[in-house]
Amino acid sequence: MAAETISIGPDGDQWHYSLATKTYDLARGSEKKLRVQTTRGKEVDAIEISPELSALVIVDMQNYFLHPKCRHHPLGLATVEPTMNIIEKCEDVGIQVVWLNWGLTEHDLATMPAGTRRSPARGMVTKTGISSNYGEDLGSSQGRCLMAGTWNADIYEPLKEYSKPEDVYCDKNRLSGMWSEDQPLRKYLAESGKKTLLFTGVNSDRCVLGTLADAAYCGWDCIAVEDCCATATEEAHEVCVDNIELLHGFVIDSNTFCAATTA
Repeated sequence: MAAETISIGPDGDQWHYSLATKTYDLARGSEKKLRVQTTRGKEVDAIEISPELSALVIVDMQNYFLHPKCRHHPLGLATVEPTMNIIEKCEDVGIQVVWLNWGLTEHDLATMPAGTRRSPARGMVTKTGISSNYGEDLGSSQGRCLMAGTWNADIYEPLKEYSKPEDVYCDKNRLSGMWSEDQPLRKYLAESGKKTLLFTGVNSDRCVLGTLADAAYCGWDCIAVEDCCATATEEAHEVCVDNIELLHGFVIDSNTFCAATTA
């Protein structure tokens, strides 16, 4: 590499930072690169990613968290349209779409630690104003709370129209979908050789941040799409995206991503 380029990381898995263009190259030598402007941070103007080595991880965009029958979450609903745009762009450039959702089993309920079994809706405003515990029957044909195969755990209805058979579908049983090597998302990413992950979903300060942080700790490149993430916790979203840029990776938005060009 030229002297004006700084290489970071172990051999064969490096990032290359151009001092001249203030760009991080995350493409690992791939011929096709997508150049995306960042929206947070002072030292980086752009990142270059390999579509072949990248995946869009859509976190918890489920009826339980977004549908008006279950919850009042206007900020979450505001992420739906830009997420649709991101999905279409990923399909155009060849980035794999991954849906990461709560999908609990009876075994999960029986083995879940006490700290995790506390209500998933603590601090959230539900339609009825009543928090629900994992596995509890929500009534009105919604099914048991976040159990695999139920209506409430299904992809939010408007977004479900954007899901495709070729997408990857991963259930999780913690706030993080990357907390152990046995998690379906972590297995898929390891087996597929994906290196760069774009994150969207709800909630920014919970499942999105938990999954993204674990992915970063385990060596994946992490990119948050800030207008495609949201939380109902006051001011938490801003703290999360700032910390992601500072500690875990990069931050972009749906406009910069959809305007990205091939480098």
